[in-house]
Parts: sequence; structure tokens; C-alpha cells
Amino acid sequence: MRTLIGVFLLLHGLVHMWYVTLSQGWVEYQADMGWTGKSWLLTNLLGDGATHTLATVFYSLSTLIFLVASAGLIAIQTWNRPWLLAASIVSSVTILVLWDGHFDLLVQKGLLGLLINVGILVTIYFLK
Repeated sequence: MRTLIGVFLLLHGLVHMWYVTLSQGWVEYQADMGWTGKSWLLTNLLGDGATHTLATVFYSLSTLIFLVASAGLIAIQTWNRPWLLAASIVSSVTILVLWDGHFDLLVQKGLLGLLINVGILVTIYFLK
């Protein structure tokens, strides 16, 4: 079961790379892709370029931390919990800060990822 959960977390981490793909413009944006490249918080303050750069950095960081955490879980390492906690928090904050502020296509904009992160945080809290 631990391996299955670890693989799930690994895949959850890799999904963050889709937003890196979008923020870098490696694919042409389509309306049904979800994230528009705009942030309700950052775009007006920093502009599109800086927002996209921050999206790339923080989504990549989320991926990396999830990969380390899932490897630790699969290898039955005690240090995996702080990494998993950090991954969930960084990912959640990134999703919330980079959300475009519109309620359409919430699943494509990271709602499921946010719910998975909350589930991870609740599980860590209750399974001390």
C-alpha cells in the first residue's frame, strides 16, 4: 500500500509540470486548458512575464519536493513526512496565488490538486 501511495504522490507531483508547460508557453494556450497565465494576486503587481517566471519556479519546486517525498515514502524513510508537508503547502500556496480569480474550469486550474494537498495535510496531522 505504501508503494501505491508513493506512486500516486509521485504522479501528483509530476502533474505540476503541466503548469510549467503553460507558464513557459511550450504549448499554445487553449480556453479549455484551465490556467490562463494570469494571477489574481501577481499579474497586476508584477506583469505577465514575472508571473510566468514565478509560476515556473514554484510549480517546479512543488514537483521536486513531491518527488523527494514520494521517494522517501516508498523507501520507508522517516524524513518523508516533513518533505510531504512542505510539498503540500508549497503546492497549495502556489495554486491559490496563481489562480486567475475566475470560477470556470476550476478542476483544470488546480482544484483537484488542492483537494489532494488538503487530504495529505489532514492525513499527516491525524497520523502522527
